[in-house]
Amino acid sequence: MTSIADIEIQADGTGTGELFEAVPSLTCEMERVIASSGHGLWLSGPSKDAIETALGDASAVGTYSLINSDEDRWLYDIEFKPDILDFFEVVIKEGGTVLSASASSGTWLLSIRFVDRESVSTLYDRLDDEGATPTIVRLFDLAEETQSQCGLTARQYETLVAAIDHGYFEIPREVSMQELSEELGISHQALSERLRRAYRALVTAELNVSEEETVAPPVPSS
Repeated sequence: MTSIADIEIQADGTGTGELFEAVPSLTCEMERVIASSGHGLWLSGPSKDAIETALGDASAVGTYSLINSDEDRWLYDIEFKPDILDFFEVVIKEGGTVLSASASSGTWLLSIRFVDRESVSTLYDRLDDEGATPTIVRLFDLAEETQSQCGLTARQYETLVAAIDHGYFEIPREVSMQELSEELGISHQALSERLRRAYRALVTAELNVSEEETVAPPVPSS
């Protein structure tokens, strides 16, 4: 059964450890897709000059390049040196999929999808052996979570995950609704309806409102 684990990892000893030492106000967020051999990380907090000075001085960083910017944050393609602990690669090798990853105050929080709980245990042991001091903040099974908290059915969840994996929510989109429907083996209309129901379930659960409250009130006649 698919499991989701939220895991905290201390930046010390990883490729980003020196960056947080140099600029403690730094925050990082993983970019889900980037066409490179490294990692796409949104960096913010200090100034761009301070960030690039820290990147240039960090012995763990092999190469880096600015890819994009968005107001007061910058997207860098960062490749760490081979002898540095790259926990993203460790997660992939142990069969996990990083759904999200962000860091502040020298601590990373990763949300990772696994095929089973045994894989979570294997990854934990591997990270611990590497000195990454992991902490499992939250662990739940897909069926349990989707029914009890998110309000999604298993199909709705799987559809949203597929949409994320194929870049449907990226800007610009990396896959059209027609292409995604073909990938899932359902019609364009069925996909559209399933996504709308999933959006409604997520919004209703997140805002903590009942179905009755989501119905728009009648427009008064003039």
